[in-house]
Amino acid sequence: MNYRAICKAFLMVTVTAAALLASAPAAWSRFPGIRFIPVAGGFTAPVHVANAGDGSGRLFVVEQGGTVRIISGGSVLPLPFLDISGKVIFAGEQGLLNITFPPGFVAKQYFYVNYTRVPDGATVIARYQVTTDPNVADPASEEVLLVVIQPFANHNGGMMAFSPVDGYLYIGMGDGGSGGDPNNFAQNVNPLPGNQHLLGKLLRIDVESGVVPYAIPPTNPLFKGVQREIWAMGLRNPWKFSFDRRTGALYIGDVGQASLEEINFRPASSKGKENYGWRILEGSLCFNPSVGCGQPAGYVPPVTEYSHAVGCAVTGGYVYRGTEFPALKRIYFFGDFCSGIVWGLQRVGSGFKRERLADTPFAISTFGEGEDGSVFVADRALGTVFKIVPTVTVVFPAGGEVIPAGSQQTISWDAAPDISTFNVQFSLNNGATWTTVGQRVTGKSLLWKVPPQAASSTCLVRVIGFDAAGVRVDKDRSDNTFTITAGP
Repeated sequence: MNYRAICKAFLMVTVTAAALLASAPAAWSRFPGIRFIPVAGGFTAPVHVANAGDGSGRLFVVEQGGTVRIISGGSVLPLPFLDISGKVIFAGEQGLLNITFPPGFVAKQYFYVNYTRVPDGATVIARYQVTTDPNVADPASEEVLLVVIQPFANHNGGMMAFSPVDGYLYIGMGDGGSGGDPNNFAQNVNPLPGNQHLLGKLLRIDVESGVVPYAIPPTNPLFKGVQREIWAMGLRNPWKFSFDRRTGALYIGDVGQASLEEINFRPASSKGKENYGWRILEGSLCFNPSVGCGQPAGYVPPVTEYSHAVGCAVTGGYVYRGTEFPALKRIYFFGDFCSGIVWGLQRVGSGFKRERLADTPFAISTFGEGEDGSVFVADRALGTVFKIVPTVTVVFPAGGEVIPAGSQQTISWDAAPDISTFNVQFSLNNGATWTTVGQRVTGKSLLWKVPPQAASSTCLVRVIGFDAAGVRVDKDRSDNTFTITAGP
């Protein structure tokens, strides 16, 4: 990623996504409008947001200069959780890039970080211990597990995550930097000095087995007849990847060269050895050679890509698996560092559908996932972490339902926390006229007695949201018409 200098005022962005096509498959969940609610600010170059999975609800914010800070109860704690700034080169794409917590962290009380070290910028994967104060780690407890020499200062990757399926640690490594992968590291699996054969790869190691410094999982794929740390290859700069906590599926945001940004996907059933194409391909385009290239063995194409007409550096995100906002369920949120666009991606049958959800002024350096499944996004330039929430979104009736006249139905909707009251209306004539059935309703549902004489196939429900001052914030209505059948 090439960091830009941006000056912005503190703000909240509200964007309503376009409506879905009426012909979308039955399994389809529409993309809602989304808002960005500030959680905490004052960070310096935040590049990662994580949770410890320990029931504390804390968020750990990695500052690229070498510190990790904690958001607890909506406030930033005054002391850093970890400060290793003296070990870290902080320049351009180098720095402290990631923190991740192992399964069973409550009992283990240690964690892992990924940083570029002083003086040579090599990638270091290290383990640290927490002190008796759960909000302070011991910077002197470092155990270095893996070092990968970086020939250039950019394309360090930096992301690490434990799979919810196999419990192994996955590490994203960039191709070593410069431009165009001049050493062809991403397609090379032959051992090289300084572990440089691990560049341009997704690694998979067992750091919880007790083997020092780590073990190679017995199910890692063979490359030229040998098991190594390598799980997959052909990556340029997998700045952010994540696992769907419910399905175990893997999403990788791989930053492109000059033309395309891509999201790669593999289901939890993957046996590894995928080749994502770089430097032979950049997304779906030939790169080296520029024409007539062939797909490498094991090639897996991206599930979605976008051109540099709309961005320049993809920031991979997370699938929403929280329960607070049903309208966000199953959506994989990702964005672009340069343009500030936020997209949503959903699996639809055997394919994917993407929707542009927001045009923000953020320098989107990372997304994050809370213990409860909430999804966050950080603006590196502003130094603020935001929570992604829906605008007003009608959940039921969404369209296509058949409802008996005279019955009782529960109209339900989602809304951002700052939208406090709602007016609820229905229409029998596709929105030509509206009848109010609830005014200044609190909560996110209303018991509705369907008029006994109503009968129409062009019915809609509309919900209008207001803030605490009574100012209208947003509104939404059923995606499509529903039917009220006449009583006996």
